Amino acid sequence: MNLPVEGDTRFARAAWIRALERTAALDREPGLTLPALIERQAAALASNPALVSPTGALSYGELAARINRYARWATAQGLQAGDTAALLMANSAEYVAIWLGLTRVGVTVALLNTHLGGDALAHCIRIAAPKILIVGAELGAGIEVLRARPPWPPGCGIFVHGDGASGLPRIEPALAATSADPLSADECSAPTLDAIALYIYTSGTTGLPKAAKVSHYRVMRWSQWFAGLLDARAEDRMYNCLPLYHSVGGVVAVGALLVAGGAVVIRPRFSASEFWRDVHAERCTLFQYIGELCRYLLNSPHQALDTQHALRMACGNGLRPEVWEPFQTRFRIPRILEYYASTEGNFSLYNCEGRPGAIGRIPSFLQHRLPVSLLKFDLESGEPVRDSQGLCVPCAIGEAGEAVGLISEQERAGRFEGYADPEASAKKVLRNVLKAGDAWYRTGDLMRRDAQGFYYFVDRVGETFRWKGENVSTAEVLTVIAAVPGVEEGVVYGVSIPGADGRAGMAALVVDREFDLGALHRALVERLPIYARPVFVRLLPALETTGTFKPRKQELMREGFDPGAIGDPLYIDDPRAGSYRPLDRETHAAIVERRIRF
Repeated sequence: MNLPVEGDTRFARAAWIRALERTAALDREPGLTLPALIERQAAALASNPALVSPTGALSYGELAARINRYARWATAQGLQAGDTAALLMANSAEYVAIWLGLTRVGVTVALLNTHLGGDALAHCIRIAAPKILIVGAELGAGIEVLRARPPWPPGCGIFVHGDGASGLPRIEPALAATSADPLSADECSAPTLDAIALYIYTSGTTGLPKAAKVSHYRVMRWSQWFAGLLDARAEDRMYNCLPLYHSVGGVVAVGALLVAGGAVVIRPRFSASEFWRDVHAERCTLFQYIGELCRYLLNSPHQALDTQHALRMACGNGLRPEVWEPFQTRFRIPRILEYYASTEGNFSLYNCEGRPGAIGRIPSFLQHRLPVSLLKFDLESGEPVRDSQGLCVPCAIGEAGEAVGLISEQERAGRFEGYADPEASAKKVLRNVLKAGDAWYRTGDLMRRDAQGFYYFVDRVGETFRWKGENVSTAEVLTVIAAVPGVEEGVVYGVSIPGADGRAGMAALVVDREFDLGALHRALVERLPIYARPVFVRLLPALETTGTFKPRKQELMREGFDPGAIGDPLYIDDPRAGSYRPLDRETHAAIVERRIRF
């Protein structure tokens, strides 16, 4: 049995205590939001680097000044506390300054996914109902096309940041005319911690992306909590190449360093070939990962800089057991902090002990504050199993079940803030779980727990799977496919690929003579981000359903994509050809033997 060593246990306990100490003070200062805290940091650390990116760097003094300018610009545009603005820009230091400045005066900022386009992006803008949209110049043309297609939010103006977008007003000239001095109480009232700071989009379990509410309290709690777990200090530099529109890259990796006075090294995207050279050159001590990035690095050619770095810890989620130890050993990472969390979730799990493969553990002294349960789950019905009294059935040790977290209105940390759509929020709450009248947040994730209390991720339930570090909504993909001529019926699901994190998308379709694979591929490229496009297509003579008329998705998932076992026509997306081609046994063998990698 792989027991944690004494040193790991001591480190874990110290990390938990630091996190508790940092978050304990939140209730004592209800007006201390992250932008307000940065103003304090600027007084003590004015010349220290705060945000570093290829398009510009900001010291703490410069970041505080930029926040003040954006706050005044927002009020000059007529934005008031409770209004929404949307932000669609590539990763940069300015991106962070913008949302910090707008939230400083109580505006909620919707962080739009830059990989989305067409109907999906229009949907995200529409549900946020912004009064203003700030867009990077390189994305301006796509926004102008969307604005011409109804329904565009009434009265929503567009401002461009950067050069190259003709016909749209630039934000920089107006910004330069505003004062960088600290805001006075007469100019605006600071939002409370309970006010909504951000909308961060998540696929959830069904349908198009949902706008998850993230209060100022959650921004501060995430930031201070992770600063404690990381033991973040002013001399630390966090390497962050994750999207800033996600909670991990945009809030956790950024906020944890800003509250500690450290620097965040922001990159527009991940590059396996440049990663270690960049980490070395920027003297980074911390790295925020998703498991997919670690696998890419492990599969990359060896280079001298693999171990010539100053990293003391890597922090993130989704690091698979078979990747963990080879990754840590090859690159000499002193410590890995794996955790489990979701943007809208009301609980998180942390593997402070460094147990390979585990997503977290709740220490005994915190179990009363973090009520988490695993419930027996019926994959056929898609619901937890209930006993004769109508209550859910907890899992035994080692048994997989859906993870749920107790919702508490009294404890801020246990609240479920939900989505912009109340109906979507209600679907994530499970009632009468362990006793009559209780309410628990549904993760939609299957986990198991061992005898030592370590949790392990098993799979996603419902209609979502994870691929390329992104959550993919099968309903969103199927909506695009269903619009292709010749598609009569279909089901979308994820299948496991040897050596790849998450599940690759697969579509099983019933089609008629009008169907054309080329047309399907073109529609997917035009309307879906690359991670959401099915890697495999299977053509069925008919789609079998359950007694409740639901597609037998579990059977299709189990059958996978083996042409030796499946008589139906199978196809694979060929990036070189820009289309789907038949999946033969030779190609399948190359995938299984990992000669073809994804």
